[in-house]
Amino acid sequence: MASQHFSAAQQPAPAPPRAPDSAPKPTHTASPPAPAPAKAQAQTQANAQAPRDDAPYPWHLRFAWLLALVLGVLAYVATFVLMLLTGNPMMLPTVLLVGAAAIPLTVLLLAQSSRIGPLVPTRIVLVTAALGGLFTICAAGLEESIAGLLFGRASILLVGIIEESAKLVVPLLVLALAHRVTRGGGIVIGIAAGTGFAVLETMGYGFAALLARNGGLGALDATLILRGILVPAGHVAWTGAICAALWYLVETSHKVRGVIALVAAYAGAIILHTAWDATASGALHLLIGVISVGALLWLIVAAHRRFVRRVAPAAGAGPAPESRGEARE
Repeated sequence: MASQHFSAAQQPAPAPPRAPDSAPKPTHTASPPAPAPAKAQAQTQANAQAPRDDAPYPWHLRFAWLLALVLGVLAYVATFVLMLLTGNPMMLPTVLLVGAAAIPLTVLLLAQSSRIGPLVPTRIVLVTAALGGLFTICAAGLEESIAGLLFGRASILLVGIIEESAKLVVPLLVLALAHRVTRGGGIVIGIAAGTGFAVLETMGYGFAALLARNGGLGALDATLILRGILVPAGHVAWTGAICAALWYLVETSHKVRGVIALVAAYAGAIILHTAWDATASGALHLLIGVISVGALLWLIVAAHRRFVRRVAPAAGAGPAPESRGEARE
């Protein structure tokens, strides 16, 4: 009996009942990430649209200015010779347009195409050139006619003021309506407006040379070639310099410096323009041309460098200092 009680005492106690397998288990769900701020999203989109080092700007676009120069010269020679051979007067508008536009278009593409992309959206450049040329040729022609009636031959001294002011109307509209997408591209907008006017003016001078008493096709050809060569030293350079200073005034934090630059560019353009029109001295024309072309090339190079510094970092670590407001001009 005792052994029975001992064996019963040695028996293990029954295990506690287990919880049913169907009991729900605690679950932990991660909360959805908070939406990124609007500024961060905008910066992400800007970084995605910025040029990248692994996707370089196509060479045929970067050197479009050189292609335009070569093809423009070839096209002018071909159309002019074909007009001589066929005697077809209907080719005259083509000869005038190609001869007047070849070199101005070359300069415009040179200013527009940096090593990482265009400075200004192409559609804005085209609209500026078209509207700027049409408005300026009409406004300046009317104002110069009135000045001629009022002041006679002395009105030649007002041509520079009239034309340089009229060429600024369309760029001012672009600055007011589209500055965000043309930031740093004032030189391109100015060259586009100057190009539009220069092309139409050269076509007019070429047609007048053809109809002159001692004119003809030889005078037409000489006028188109001479004015084409001189275009970078004239309207294109002067309006480009003024608009570069105008955009600089709007974008810089040094407003006094910006005002001085704008006044100097505007006054300089008028003085050079008036001196060019008022004299027939070849030496003075050469001096004006050297000053104008030198200033134009310097402004183009400076605009390209600023554009690369501002845009290129967006492909890597983030926006450039200027875009974050950490650096001022």
